[in-house]
Amino acid sequence: MAVDDERVIGMAASLIVLWDDYEFDTTWRDFTAGGMFTNRDPEHGRTLYAAEVMVDPAYQGKGIGTLMYGARRELVARLGLRRIRAGARLRGYHRVAATMNARDYVARVERGELTDPTLSFQLKRGFRVVAVVPGYLGHDPESLGYAAVIEWLNPAAPENRGAASTGTG
Repeated sequence: MAVDDERVIGMAASLIVLWDDYEFDTTWRDFTAGGMFTNRDPEHGRTLYAAEVMVDPAYQGKGIGTLMYGARRELVARLGLRRIRAGARLRGYHRVAATMNARDYVARVERGELTDPTLSFQLKRGFRVVAVVPGYLGHDPESLGYAAVIEWLNPAAPENRGAASTGTG
């Protein structure tokens, strides 16, 4: 949580999960147990699922989101987790959906040909796309339900040193 003069200006919600319990096309509601986070598994999980980040519009562009992403990376390192994964809501997809599919949109954002308000921010913070999924968010008019599953690998985790990512943990 980020606070300015005792006023909340940003928040991040995450939970530790055992990734093997999920598929790449799992919805936000399923990843978060309907937003209740009762499915966390800190005993066996090796993945921090980054469920939510919000910053007050008056404070956007001032580094608050970057600080929260940094705090998540520090938490993953401190707990010895393998990675952070999240569903990057494709906020700009609705603008081009009539002319390209979601996978092509994500590929163009990855190459820097297009900018997506959420995914571009996350890519600049060291995340990479591992999948594009439909139906991640039920009735989101901006993303049309699409998200990119993104991940950041903890370089200190032994299984990540020189290895490609797998689904375990």
